[in-house]
Amino acid sequence: MKKTQLPDVHSFSERIKQGDRVALGRAITFVESSLPAHQAFIQEVLNTIMPFTGKAIRIGITGSPGVGKSTFVESFGMYLIEQGHKVGVLAVDPSSRQTGGSILGDKTRMMQLGASPNAFVRPSPAGQTLGGVARHTRETILLCEAAGYDIILVETVGVGQSETAVYDMTDFYLLMILAGAGDELQGIKRGVVELADLIAVNKSDIHPSLAQKAKAAYTNALHLFPAKESQWTPPVVTVSALKGKGIEQIWDSIQSHHQLVKKTGYFQARRQQQLIQWMDDALELEIFQHFFSDKKVAKTIESYKKQVLQLKITPFSAAKQLVLLFLRKK
Repeated sequence: MKKTQLPDVHSFSERIKQGDRVALGRAITFVESSLPAHQAFIQEVLNTIMPFTGKAIRIGITGSPGVGKSTFVESFGMYLIEQGHKVGVLAVDPSSRQTGGSILGDKTRMMQLGASPNAFVRPSPAGQTLGGVARHTRETILLCEAAGYDIILVETVGVGQSETAVYDMTDFYLLMILAGAGDELQGIKRGVVELADLIAVNKSDIHPSLAQKAKAAYTNALHLFPAKESQWTPPVVTVSALKGKGIEQIWDSIQSHHQLVKKTGYFQARRQQQLIQWMDDALELEIFQHFFSDKKVAKTIESYKKQVLQLKITPFSAAKQLVLLFLRKK
């Protein structure tokens, strides 16, 4: 079988920097590929384009499934384009266990935004490991920034630890809730609320009075939380993504936050902290992948699983013996 020839690193990187959407899409495919040749190639590309990254505002968007995140992203994205911005949208979807592909298919629900020449919408399957999600999304952010997208929106699935992973790769974290749908104070994890830089009560046009009650409840609750290191006080706003109401207010808050953290130095400190965190996470993922790709270790794992099930050895001892086996081989 003939191997597909990879592009020249320099010319391919130049195409990305010139905003070539085909090259950008192909680069992200390389990022998501598990083939060693593709990974080696895209790492060279990323090293080449790295000095041209970091200038976008990275916005994380989370909320329970059904809260209207995709509708909001489309409304918000179109508003930003009207303001003269280029918008990259990275939607982390749950993965199908059968095919590994995205279940939600966010791109199909952002038809208008997806058709805009100033937007790039890329749904990504969450995959089997959270580390994989974080790595792919982080590298895709860098590629989009190098391609000239100055606003990056990262939408989470709204469940599990992906919320924290997205917080660790963005500058501003927006939490969307629904009034009267179980998303009141007892229904949202406290940790997610603490991460939020803004809370948006969506679909406020359906139940205006409930939306106002939820806004008041969250505004009061936020006063009980410790002050943010960024010195930012998170606002609570009501919004109707479907009707485009409240979108401008959210963008104003994001700009105010950006000006504040730039002025205090928090923005640069956090970006530096994120880079080190990215390296630590990448190191952990590399070790994980090398360990499980080792054929002898993979074979021995099955033996230890049987011993654990027969109560002959503890899971902790089994794990330690497997790591020692891996290290001895190296």
